[in-house]
Amino acid sequence: MRKNSITSETLGYSVNRRPIWLTKVSGPAKNTVLLLGGTHGDEPKSVFVLQRLIDLFTDQPRRATQGRWIIVPLVNPDGYERRNRRNANAVDINRNFPTPNWERTTRRTRMYGGEAPGSEPETLAVMQAVTRFRPNCIVTVHSIGGFRYCNNYDGPGAAIAKKMKKINGYPVKASIGYPTPGSFGAWAGRERQIPVVTLELPSHHSLKRCWEDNRDAFLNLP
Repeated sequence: MRKNSITSETLGYSVNRRPIWLTKVSGPAKNTVLLLGGTHGDEPKSVFVLQRLIDLFTDQPRRATQGRWIIVPLVNPDGYERRNRRNANAVDINRNFPTPNWERTTRRTRMYGGEAPGSEPETLAVMQAVTRFRPNCIVTVHSIGGFRYCNNYDGPGAAIAKKMKKINGYPVKASIGYPTPGSFGAWAGRERQIPVVTLELPSHHSLKRCWEDNRDAFLNLP
């Protein structure tokens, strides 16, 4: 069996010039999975589970043989450093994608989408990853309170969300329950018709449980 190679590189830089790291695990490009974490800096569980996945592939490379894995565990390093949802420009990256439903809102709102769609370097880095690697499956990992955890899908992502549900037990939802103008799901899933799942981890569960509940759901993606 061919041994997978694991490499890391800088995908781009944050507002404050912190690197946005990408880990690539070689495999069949026809089964390319893109995983994104840390879009919101106050959701550290998303960073933790993807770093654990990288560690797993590093220790057990045969676990990654079914596909090519592109993993960006921390999209928003400036926000993560401050445990703040938004980036250093006070922009919610998940409201900054250039979609027809992008909205100009006040800077004071927690979900401020920026001065213009696609204005932020973190947003552009994610867009570059999608364009460069052309994934046929994307999971963007977040966390949420109020027992609203779910496998939320956009575009043709319902089958993947249902596949993940069989393992992690999270509900499958076509809507998160509130408007998300300028979201990654709208940009990649609805507009580009790439299967996208927004995995909303339960904020009340431990880091360990979030990883254990989703490890095999990740491995079963390709």
